[in-house]
Amino acid sequence: MDISSKLKKLRNDKGYSFYKVNKMSGISGQHIKGMEEGTRQPTIETLQRLLNVYGTTLSEFFNENEAAYFPTAEEKTLLDNFRAMDDEKSAALLKISEVLIK
Repeated sequence: MDISSKLKKLRNDKGYSFYKVNKMSGISGQHIKGMEEGTRQPTIETLQRLLNVYGTTLSEFFNENEAAYFPTAEEKTLLDNFRAMDDEKSAALLKISEVLIK
């Protein structure tokens, strides 16, 4: 998938209008539309600003491997905390999380 298609998909997946993305990123709606149509190419800085709005990273955006997983900051914190626990506490946390998702 090319950059323009990926940008359009991210915006549509979030259900954001050009106006909303403009307000959240400071990038004009016309520029966003042009990037999605492929008539304009984003700089890395512009792309980063858009991806921040969509809640993704440059690594995730350019990754072609669907099996790769890129945790959010909260998920990284949770994983770091889990790894710092002793076996008894990590087992308890795992059981709690299983109960919470039911």
